[in-house]
Amino acid sequence: MISRLILASSSKYRQELLSRLKIPFFSISPELDETPLRGEQPEQLALRLAIAKAQHIAEAYPTHVVIGADQVASLNGQPLGKPGHAAAAQRQLQQLSGQTVTFFSAMAVVLGSQIQSVVVPTHCVFRTLSDAAIARYIAIDQPFDTAGSAKAECLGIALMQSMNSSDPTSIIGLPLIELTRMLSLVGLDPLNFANPQPS
Repeated sequence: MISRLILASSSKYRQELLSRLKIPFFSISPELDETPLRGEQPEQLALRLAIAKAQHIAEAYPTHVVIGADQVASLNGQPLGKPGHAAAAQRQLQQLSGQTVTFFSAMAVVLGSQIQSVVVPTHCVFRTLSDAAIARYIAIDQPFDTAGSAKAECLGIALMQSMNSSDPTSIIGLPLIELTRMLSLVGLDPLNFANPQPS
């Protein structure tokens, strides 16, 4: 089967998630500026970036189905950025200890001029974390490129007391339940196009 599906992301975790649907695809990093606009709320930011990533790649591949995705973490309505280094991750996780954080996972599916989009929130209650536990976690997962400094797809799941979401894959950044619905609407229902061979 010739691949008509593109994932506008270089994330190995999103690639692994998409591969579960067993539709051949290839990935392209959109390389966009992800700076928030003035006054932009976390949910709005995630949605704008997901759409922009998909549209950016779709311009070069107008006959392909392009998936864009973005995730923004929010504490009390304020976006949490990517820490970039260990000291910032330590401070961020100290701030999140015992708190409820919402991870907004936005996704867009673009085919030509047709755009579908959705935001799936995941509400996470962080455990009360000691400085030593935080430091040990950071040394292992090195979550410097992850908003909220928590890689739930790795050891970061141990930071959590509870999670609540309509889609268990949302926290990793690609809500597969919603994606299946959206792909079906553009003629790529995974149950019809799944290929047993890896993409």
